[in-house]
Amino acid sequence: MNIVLLEPEIPPNTGNVARLCAATKTTLHLIEPFGFKLDDSHLKRAGMDYWQHVEWKRWTNWNAFTEKLPANARLWFIESGGQKRYDEVKFSPEDYLVFGRETAGLPKQLLEQNAGSWLRIPMFNENARSLNLSNCVALVLFEALRQQGFDGGT
Repeated sequence: MNIVLLEPEIPPNTGNVARLCAATKTTLHLIEPFGFKLDDSHLKRAGMDYWQHVEWKRWTNWNAFTEKLPANARLWFIESGGQKRYDEVKFSPEDYLVFGRETAGLPKQLLEQNAGSWLRIPMFNENARSLNLSNCVALVLFEALRQQGFDGGT
């Protein structure tokens, strides 16, 4: 699996996602610009000593990332407002789960261009704006891994 964070802003969230990726052998793609420096102490603290076990790639922008994608790559865009819930699709081991900035989410134009791959996580309180980014990544990633029978897990 692949996790994509488009322009992440909060170091502890990115660190938590990195730790999750290390534990699940999931590749992490970080797309600039970031709202922090990669040597940020909060980023390191949240990722603990897992950074050395993370397979990750840094991309200068969205276009640089998409230009290097395999021809058969499937991207799933997780953001409120999607027509389908994240549990209503069949994930594959090579899929890319794309998440946006903590304060702004994914760009509307990107979502509209990929409406068939735009997934949502249901929320039950209309007063709640959003869920924590690292929680969202964990929810969707573990659903994808569950569908694959937790292959390779212990």
